Amino acid sequence: MLLVPRLGSGIPLVARTHEMRRLRAAFARAERREAGAVLIAGDAGVGKTRLLTALGEYVTSNGALVLTGRCIDVRDGGLPYLPFAEALAPLGSSGDPVVAAAVRSRPALARLLPQSGEPEPMGPGEHGQVSASEREVMRRPRPEQDLGQLQLFDAVLGVLTEVAESRPVVILLEDLHWADSSTRNLLSFLASRLRAQRLLVVGSYREEDVHRRHPLRGLLSELVRLATVEQVALAPFGPTDARAFVEALADEPLPADVVADIVARSEGNPFFVEELLATDADCRDLPAGLAEVLLARLERFPAETRRVLRVISVANEPVSHAALAEVAGIGELELDEALREAVQHHVLVIEDGSYVFRHALLQEAVYADLLPGERNRTHAAYAARIRAIPQGRGHDAKLAFHSLESRDFVTALPALLSAMTEAEKLGAPGAALRHAEQALSIWDAVPVADRPEGVDELKLLHEASYFAGTSGEPERAAAYARSATELLGPDAPTLRSAKVWRRLAEALLALEGTLDEATLAVDRAWELVADSEPSATRAWVLATRAGFLRLLDQPGEALDNALTSVSDARAVGAVGAEASGLITLGTLADSAGDAALARERLRQGIRKARDAEALNVELRGLYFLALSYDDQAEMAEALTHVANGVARAEESGLTWSSFGLELRARQLYLRYLSGDWPAEDAAGRAGRGVSSAVAARILANWVLFLVARGRFDDAARLLPGLRQRWAADIQIALSAGDAAIELATWRGDHTEAVRVTEELVAWLEKIEPWLLGGIRIVALGLTSVAALAADARLHGDQRAAENLVSVGRRLLEHGRRTAVEGSPRSGTLGPEGHAWLARLEAAASGLEGPADAALWSAAASAFDYGAVYEQAMCRYFEAQALLAHGLPAGDALTSAHTVASALGALPLRDAVRDLAHRARTDLPGVTPAAAPAGRNPLTDRERDVLERVALGRTNRQVGDELYISEKTVSVHLSRVMAKLGASRRAEAVAIAYDRGLLTTPAAKD
Repeated sequence: MLLVPRLGSGIPLVARTHEMRRLRAAFARAERREAGAVLIAGDAGVGKTRLLTALGEYVTSNGALVLTGRCIDVRDGGLPYLPFAEALAPLGSSGDPVVAAAVRSRPALARLLPQSGEPEPMGPGEHGQVSASEREVMRRPRPEQDLGQLQLFDAVLGVLTEVAESRPVVILLEDLHWADSSTRNLLSFLASRLRAQRLLVVGSYREEDVHRRHPLRGLLSELVRLATVEQVALAPFGPTDARAFVEALADEPLPADVVADIVARSEGNPFFVEELLATDADCRDLPAGLAEVLLARLERFPAETRRVLRVISVANEPVSHAALAEVAGIGELELDEALREAVQHHVLVIEDGSYVFRHALLQEAVYADLLPGERNRTHAAYAARIRAIPQGRGHDAKLAFHSLESRDFVTALPALLSAMTEAEKLGAPGAALRHAEQALSIWDAVPVADRPEGVDELKLLHEASYFAGTSGEPERAAAYARSATELLGPDAPTLRSAKVWRRLAEALLALEGTLDEATLAVDRAWELVADSEPSATRAWVLATRAGFLRLLDQPGEALDNALTSVSDARAVGAVGAEASGLITLGTLADSAGDAALARERLRQGIRKARDAEALNVELRGLYFLALSYDDQAEMAEALTHVANGVARAEESGLTWSSFGLELRARQLYLRYLSGDWPAEDAAGRAGRGVSSAVAARILANWVLFLVARGRFDDAARLLPGLRQRWAADIQIALSAGDAAIELATWRGDHTEAVRVTEELVAWLEKIEPWLLGGIRIVALGLTSVAALAADARLHGDQRAAENLVSVGRRLLEHGRRTAVEGSPRSGTLGPEGHAWLARLEAAASGLEGPADAALWSAAASAFDYGAVYEQAMCRYFEAQALLAHGLPAGDALTSAHTVASALGALPLRDAVRDLAHRARTDLPGVTPAAAPAGRNPLTDRERDVLERVALGRTNRQVGDELYISEKTVSVHLSRVMAKLGASRRAEAVAIAYDRGLLTTPAAKD
């Protein structure tokens, strides 16, 4: 995996904006002769070095002298004044006469400064080695042996004060947790004498290393009481920033579950993130280099402390004192001392009276360092203790875990089965799946006589298939179901065989392109029970088969099967199967156009499913009930019912089951149409552990929001991966294709928009020729075809224009025929279909000349059932058509602008403003001078740069204000000039004002 270059500890400066502002503010005070000190605390790898480096770059660019010194980890005796000797070394060799005179006048400094030549860089960093210059300092006589401390301290303060008269001085001291006593004393002296010097002292230290008895702790408590000293705590990233950091470091998009795993394991520590990313494609293994860094902290601990830490690492959870005493096998006093050592050094923390590693990765490193025999014995000891204590929540899962790791499979198997059942009851199908898979993995290793009664491999496969399906892994669900059918012997009971084949049919139905195989499976299940007496199995098979027959457009047979399933279910008291049959009857009524009957049956089925705790059936009913209102464009009711379904899926742990997924995906699309746009990216992410196809199903809808909000780079990064998932689910193809067309259109790349449209239409014709969603696709694509044709006519290329008109007419014919040949779920084309058909006709009217404004107005009216964003888009195109015909377009522009502004649909808002600006039409609350560009607007960062250039700032000043480098400012300006067609900065500013990209300079001062 390729990574972006590391900067210090790898943290982009922008991620530490708040901390950087505090440091810049401290420097600004120092420039005003308000000397001060800042102490930066943070864990190893959190970004202290990077922050100090950035500060050094900033103050240097503002004319300050930066002096940097670093402490190193030397156990025996230490290096007196090492960081000050390194920091002051440049003064001894400076060619500046002011500096040279200041040094010469203070002979006490002589032994801290190099004897001759330039100082050798001494950059050990947080994990560096002793350099040649450091060894030279070690060889020198210690200053305190032949020079009074006070004289030396006065000399250091004096030279810094004198140099600061000519330019501000910033002294950076890194890794103060390794500082020797002399360094600490000198730092205390300086901090207590900061007055009116142009001097800033900044020190950093590892908070986790400064334990209660650490010599630096006393100094810190003394310094923070001084008015001139402030503290800056550098915390790990929160989940959102950590996710953004991972995605920024990765050279290519990572699967959602990999990103989530890195965020969780790193706990927001940037160094940990980098190391995990550098391992392999999955980032699952703990890198050897990271493990060494983590374990090095533990080497100084006594043997008993290290032993206790190894025991805790095996527990995989917080460990009570009693458990440690029993498993570790050491005395109480020795245990107390070992734990106190680990807690004081911030290796362990106490949570609810139990001990746990402060960093999960440290636990991983300690565990990985165990010898095989040591690991097995400790797991066995934990398992023995768990068996001896009363059972409680999670008891079986813990017993299974430790028994598996200690290779005690006879104990592990029944514990896994119990844990699987408990996980299902708790609404955790993912955990239940893991337990089922672990049970399958050891099944053959457990003697037949030791296997639990009532369970066999076939049952485990059936359970694994079900749990995989309900936890968002349909491919694995189908694989386990196929394995179960292969395991069926000729003597298998008929009803059991039918149940296995039905499970396969349902698992295959969740996958794209397996309908034929799924149909064969359900037919096989039916053959097995067709001549049998009513039973729960027969009722379930009939209910499932009825749903298949409905999908195969055989409504008569579907109705017969559904009615029979209800009858059989009532005869044997199989309420869940009855509910499933009723829901199918409801969907059949909807297809026949009887919405009232459909909703009555759906509600009846939902109630019975809930009574029977048939959760998947209940979710299916809630989905089709929402769809019943959606088909009739009753947007408010549809949103209410789909929200109820999503909530029910979440509370039952079935969020990523087949219909849990469909409910969430439909909710996201309805929110897109209705203008109820989520604020957070989390709405577009699937949960951890789900399959990539399931994650893509949600992401494909979310990318529509990204495009509509103008987050073009984010959308462009995601679309190639979604293109690879078209075949996984046809809805992925429709939503991602829609987004790709609109992205290209907004970027002005109409050729790409037409290419995607034709590619998607050709793909649909092979998969499902007259899918109604195809109307939407060709309607979007026709807008770009018309734009290209108009451009060709403008440039006198009549042949190209005619070819484009032919392309447009083919797309128009496809859309019209789809409206006729397609199969609406409710039997007839609903309001949404008619609205897209109206937009298709409006777009087609612009193929050979200015579009028909009346058709665009009609399309906008067709979307008034609640699709506010699409309606605003139509109003925008209506305004274009009106202006092309020389007619006023104020009402259409105002309507589109109001919606776009309310939604934060920046591309549409900016396009409307640009159109109004060119038409010299005022928009309520917006003056033409404040209107930004339209079709190809500047990014927020480019606009920020241009605003400051307009105020006369230099590139360096712009960079300082925006916390970016001077080179980056130059890159942004180059892009701005290319977009605006300008050859100079001043010309770019003038064009921006003319096009309404910038407000007046007075407004910015």
